[in-house]
Amino acid sequence: MLKLINPTTELRAAWLASRDEWGIGVHQPGSGLRPSDDLDSPAGFAEWVARLRREGDESLPPAAGLVHAAYWWILGPEGTVVGAISLRYALTDFLLQAAGHIGYSVRPSARGRGVASWALTEVLDTARRRRLDSVLITCDEDNAASARVIEKHGGVLEDVRDTPVGRKQRFWIGL
Repeated sequence: MLKLINPTTELRAAWLASRDEWGIGVHQPGSGLRPSDDLDSPAGFAEWVARLRREGDESLPPAAGLVHAAYWWILGPEGTVVGAISLRYALTDFLLQAAGHIGYSVRPSARGRGVASWALTEVLDTARRRRLDSVLITCDEDNAASARVIEKHGGVLEDVRDTPVGRKQRFWIGL
């Protein structure tokens, strides 16, 4: 059984196990992880979790160049962290070109089991409740599995373009 949860320091060990499977320093879309984040120390991990929570707090102004966003971890059996997904409430020029409203990733050992599809269904419901008319989701040009997940949820390919973070397929989903 899968479950979306808000990031929490209580699952530090489970999150680090997932991160280690990806590889330290590997980009994990939807996680909110930045190269400068120190996750190996308990204090650094707590700072990262607190930043993710602040980014979703609409009573605070967003950090310069960012938008408000919600982050969730995808929990699998026995409390394992099998992925992450985020919903950005608006788009900057960069997000419009390269990243979109929703980002997600699934750890390698959990792929091919419907995790991304399940999580995307849940977050699209959240986007509808927030009254977004449509959402943009991007994936790497060579990520056929992610493109299939997006298309399964009604994604319509707008284009494929070079961006500051690589060549991306850009899909819109009407809500």
